[in-house]
Amino acid sequence: MMKHQHGFILVNTLVFASIAVVITTALVTWSGSLLKNSAQLSLREQAFQIAESGIDYYRWHLAHNQTDYYDGNGASSTGPYSHAFVSKDGSVIGHYALTITPPPIGSTVVKIKSVGTVVEDPTVKRTIEATLAIPSFAKYAVVANDNMRFGSGTEVFGPIQSNYGIHFDGIAHNTVSSALSQYTDPDVPSGGLQFGVYTTSGSADPHPPAAVPTRSDVFMAGRQFPVPTVDFSAITTNLSQMKDDAQASGRYFSASGAQGYHIILKTNDTFDLYRINSLRSAPGSCSNTAGQTNWGTWSINSQTLLGNYAFPTNGIIFVEDHVWVDGQINGARLTIAAGSFPYSPSQQKNITVNTNLQYTNYDGTDAIALIAQGDFNVGLYSDDTFRIDAAIIAQNGRVGRYYYSSSCSGGSSYHIRDTLTLYGMLATNIRYGFAYTNGTGYQIRNIIYDSNLLYSPPPSFPSVSNQYQTISWGEVK
Repeated sequence: MMKHQHGFILVNTLVFASIAVVITTALVTWSGSLLKNSAQLSLREQAFQIAESGIDYYRWHLAHNQTDYYDGNGASSTGPYSHAFVSKDGSVIGHYALTITPPPIGSTVVKIKSVGTVVEDPTVKRTIEATLAIPSFAKYAVVANDNMRFGSGTEVFGPIQSNYGIHFDGIAHNTVSSALSQYTDPDVPSGGLQFGVYTTSGSADPHPPAAVPTRSDVFMAGRQFPVPTVDFSAITTNLSQMKDDAQASGRYFSASGAQGYHIILKTNDTFDLYRINSLRSAPGSCSNTAGQTNWGTWSINSQTLLGNYAFPTNGIIFVEDHVWVDGQINGARLTIAAGSFPYSPSQQKNITVNTNLQYTNYDGTDAIALIAQGDFNVGLYSDDTFRIDAAIIAQNGRVGRYYYSSSCSGGSSYHIRDTLTLYGMLATNIRYGFAYTNGTGYQIRNIIYDSNLLYSPPPSFPSVSNQYQTISWGEVK
């Protein structure tokens, strides 16, 4: 009996010992796996930090050399550009390899890919991609350096900013802001002080220092004042440099010896160029009753075809004369500038659009800038309903249409037009306007902001900063 008991104990001991060995082995294996995974996680975190340091380095590099997309190796180099990552004690613990994608013509968008690796295990890699860009002046639908009035019938899809006061009676789908906390509206000098942004639509705003009402029926995204001024020197585009660039690899046209030039853009990446021989006269007793500077019909009477030209490689067309523009593009990015040198206020050149100027694509592929040294005009004989797709700058003048009284109807009511749609943005140094308080001009004005212009403007478009901003950042799996 006792012999049987001893055998039973021996069997149990063997069974439990086997179980203990299995459990111990599993625990050891599991612990080893945890240690290995922990070490692997540590290495992966190091690789991530190294990759991130590569992005930080190149952001610093661009801050000191905005147009070097080759890590100082010259435009013929292709990358990736490898850098050692050194610990605080001077040991190389990893590397990051940079691939830089330069911006396309007319854009400031730079793409940076950084691959981080560690010396301890080169198979461990982490990749980060970042997109940097310098914001252009086209951060607003309308930006002005003067008092502004937006009458009823105006609908604006995009932010509005002025360094002076804004009287807004239309509908604003984005923020309307002014650099002034209050001002006296020159249109209503007897009206007393107004808020920097105010409305008389429906019921008039109270006067300062009363509380500012919300008025979401007019300011759908609100209004702000005072805010910092916009530096209009930023849009004093170096037209002289643009002239040089156009002469080097763009299209340059000297003074016409007549009234100016007419450019008709085409979807096959060419444009027809006409010399304008004469402008249409104002009808009947139509005259400059408002006493406006450079008043006229700004409408073409006769012209002569000079030729058909391909769009320039650098996208810049410079005209040292007045220029009229219309037509349509498809997949092109152009800047058309008008200026005269040496500069004289009495000789500054204007740009006029009287009929449709359109994109084919509205995804940022198409872009047009119209930069006038003087004014941007819509003339008397403009289309009743028409559209302008462009980023418009009146460097020293104003964006708008001259005042044409009822005597300018010419039997066709040219003093009153129906609908004008502006898709893009406009910047005006002097007060903007396509309509007047007596009902003349365009009855409906739609201003639609093209957000693609912010980081991908047309060639040589002015910027609001000289520093890159990060617009996207993330790990690539």
